[in-house]
Amino acid sequence: MSTEPELSPLTPRAAEIVSAARVLLEEEGRDALTVRALADRLGIRAPSLYKHFSDKAAVEAALMERGLAETGAALHAALDAALHATPPGEPIGAVLRAYRRIGLAHPNLYRLTTSGPLPRQRLAPGLEEWAGTPFFLAAGEPYLAQALWSFAHGMVILELDGRYPEGSDLDRTWAEGAQAFTARRPRGGVERPGAEARG
Repeated sequence: MSTEPELSPLTPRAAEIVSAARVLLEEEGRDALTVRALADRLGIRAPSLYKHFSDKAAVEAALMERGLAETGAALHAALDAALHATPPGEPIGAVLRAYRRIGLAHPNLYRLTTSGPLPRQRLAPGLEEWAGTPFFLAAGEPYLAQALWSFAHGMVILELDGRYPEGSDLDRTWAEGAQAFTARRPRGGVERPGAEARG
């Protein structure tokens, strides 16, 4: 696994605020994550939060960092396990299964991290690229990797939203997607993504 970038530094009190924000987000969703609700949960006045974060968006960015870091760690671990298995496993299938697991396990954090514009200027340098690297390594080509992530993201959102017909075999749908992308994977070495191929 490549080295995970350091997250933006937080004071102990700021880390406590982010932890409380995550619990609130996971329990009640993004709309419930307001400065007032967060302050109430911490037992403080809302203006006190601004001693630690400039605005609510800064708290959300800290949560997004954790979402990216946890997703990246899960994907890197799944890819490494597949590549070092005896015999080697299928990397695309391994990455997709890990992505699905973490998205479904933390639906509100997943939605926050992947919905709307990503505030890249507020995130730890290199974190987004590191988190997405397993898609590029598994796919072996940057545009195929973007298509692979788009498939995975769409599948997770549709599954979270309950949009598939009742009785759908979603394990099979994911497996069919993995097989289709595996068939398109180039046989040569991995092509590193250029700036023009990144979202």
